[in-house]
Amino acid sequence: MRNWLWLGMVGVAAGLAALCGTSRAAEAGCSLATLTGAYAFGVTTYNNPAPRPTLVVAGIKFFDGRGNFTQRDYQGGSSPAEFAPPGTESGTYTVNPDCTGSLEIHLTAPPVCPGQDGDIKALFVISNGGRHVHEVVSAFIPPCSGGIAQNMPQAVADDWKVAAEEGEQ
Repeated sequence: MRNWLWLGMVGVAAGLAALCGTSRAAEAGCSLATLTGAYAFGVTTYNNPAPRPTLVVAGIKFFDGRGNFTQRDYQGGSSPAEFAPPGTESGTYTVNPDCTGSLEIHLTAPPVCPGQDGDIKALFVISNGGRHVHEVVSAFIPPCSGGIAQNMPQAVADDWKVAAEEGEQ
């Protein structure tokens, strides 16, 4: 009788260990499809080189789940106060299985400096099953700069999933 009890306890322990390992692996795994749909975001720069003050940005990104996205944003203090025109900010992203990744935003130059587009590169970490993205800007080439990178301020962004997935509240 004792052997049966002992074998039963070992079996239950092994089963629980297997379930816990599977659960952790499922929680940690990410792919391009982890980022799908609309995400509201906010950006703040710190230690911005003079004469520019601290910059804040708010906007919305649309991830396609296949490595591409578009976005529209508003830079606080800009005049007139409006979001960037549709189609002027788009990019690509990669996602690693450990839920880290990178993105590059292509910024279309305005008509005053055609062909002098800009780029923003960022590294990110995905959390909360793809509902939150934490970004740090790693490079910035503004439009109309002739392709010259800016003296890099520290900039962070946070993105939050806008709508609940089917079946979530």
